[in-house]
Parts: sequence; C-alpha cells; structure tokens
Amino acid sequence: MKIHQISLFLENKPGHLRGVARILADAGINIVTLSLADTQQFGILRLIVEDWEKAKSVLEGTGCVVNVTEVVATEVEDRPGGLAAILEILEQSGVNVEYMYAFTFGKGDRAVMVFRFDQPDKAIQVLQDADVSVLGSVELFQRTS
Repeated sequence: MKIHQISLFLENKPGHLRGVARILADAGINIVTLSLADTQQFGILRLIVEDWEKAKSVLEGTGCVVNVTEVVATEVEDRPGGLAAILEILEQSGVNVEYMYAFTFGKGDRAVMVFRFDQPDKAIQVLQDADVSVLGSVELFQRTS
C-alpha cells in the first residue's frame, strides 16, 4: 500500500525545473503529481511517476541526485472537514504527518492525498482500521490512465 516517491534537490535558478521535466518527457515518463518546496538557494522536488525505477535511473544518468521514499495515498472525503477527520484519526494514534500534498484528480466525492508519515506501516493500519481507503500503486495509476 506504500507508493514510491522520488525526490530531487534543485538549485533555485531558472531552467532547473524545466530540465527535470524535459529529461522525464524525453524518456516517456509521465509525472502523475508533484510537489515543489523552495528556499532561496534550492528546492525539493517530489514526484510520483508510474515507473519510478526508470525515472530514478534516467535522472541519475544525467547527474541528478535522487532519493526514493515511501509515501501513502489515501482517499479523503471532498467536503469541509474531510481532511480534518483523517488527521484526527492519525493524531489519536500518535502518527505524525511529515508532509503532504494532493493529487490533481479525485473520484466523485473523494480527493486523493499523499502523506509522508514517520510511521507509514502504523499509519496504513490505523487508517484501514478506521475504514479509510488507502490506495496502492495499481489503484492509483489506474485512475490516471
């Protein structure tokens, strides 16, 4: 139920982000969703792609330093309080959210969120016990096709 995310440090200068996008495009790798956090000197680009191993290899082949982490994608009710309900479940279990971001798509009345947890296996179990839909790669990438 965990999904692989690739992360890169990018110098915060014009063209660096475009360079990564072009490398992936030329390799036929589609970016499913991403998050970019920045400071004055650098940014952290986090990407979910269908073939993370190929993306990692292609990017490393061009000199990029790539880190792979496991994240968890969940369905969240797309209504006021939907996210708060998920966060309350996690808080009660003692699981910490290190960061999160949203997918650009949902399904009906559900949004899809990506979470990085300090205890991903515990988070998955807690969420499933609370009847929260945790998505694996297969379900997630079928939605984007």
